[in-house]
Amino acid sequence: MFCHTMDAAFLAPSFRQIAERYRKTPDASAMLEQKLLIGGRAHWGDTPMPPPEQRGGPLSRDDTHTLVQWVLSQ
Repeated sequence: MFCHTMDAAFLAPSFRQIAERYRKTPDASAMLEQKLLIGGRAHWGDTPMPPPEQRGGPLSRDDTHTLVQWVLSQ
C-alpha cells in the first residue's frame, strides 16, 4: 500500500488504473501474479515493481492470487 492507492497514481498506478488496463487482457492475472511474486520491469513509466525483499517480504501464491483478483475487480 506504499506505492499504490485505490484511485490516484502515486509512486505507481492506482489499483483502479491497473484494473482498467488489464481486466480484459488474456493471461493478465498470471502476469500480475508473477510480477507480485518476483518483481519486474516497468509497465507504467520508469519505476519497476521492486522484488519482494524490498517490499516487506514475499507473498504466498494463494495471497498473490487473491490480491490480483481483488485488484482486477476494482
